[in-house]
Amino acid sequence: MEPQEIAEKIKERFPDEVIDITSFRDQVSVIAKKERIVDICRYLHDDPHLHFDFLVDLCGVDYLDKKVPRFEVVYNLYSIKYRHRIRLKAQVPEDNPRIDTVTSMWAGANWHERECFDMYGIVFRGHPDLRRILMPEDWEGYPLRKDYPVKGPEKEWPGFQEVLDKAKAFREFEWKK
Repeated sequence: MEPQEIAEKIKERFPDEVIDITSFRDQVSVIAKKERIVDICRYLHDDPHLHFDFLVDLCGVDYLDKKVPRFEVVYNLYSIKYRHRIRLKAQVPEDNPRIDTVTSMWAGANWHERECFDMYGIVFRGHPDLRRILMPEDWEGYPLRKDYPVKGPEKEWPGFQEVLDKAKAFREFEWKK
């Protein structure tokens, strides 16, 4: 099935939830409201004619000063059985950056949602273990937000010296040339 056909099926099933369908370089994206993202994903996952059984990727996007709502969560989905794909985008506002988790359909969403939370501050309601995954637990801010300071926080990270000490301790195990 072609991506445009899949997009039309989504729009037919969820007419009030689909904001737009876009196409760029033969890649079709369905932009949807966040409120029923789990229902839309469940439909794409469970419908026997679609069978999107593989979440290729989930990531965040920050459109600071360019678009309202500010954030999007992007789901790249693939059907192994039918070899078709679709991109689903959910808009998430800056003042309430929350969206429901899709880990009940795709276990692999666990890591991706944690990364999105860690880098953008988007909270995934119902996530089984939502905590930082790349940055230290005590890190302040969200590094992939466009308004994050380029040089990082003005103050030094409290765990910095500990990391330096560990790195120094591991140097004795390096191969000498």
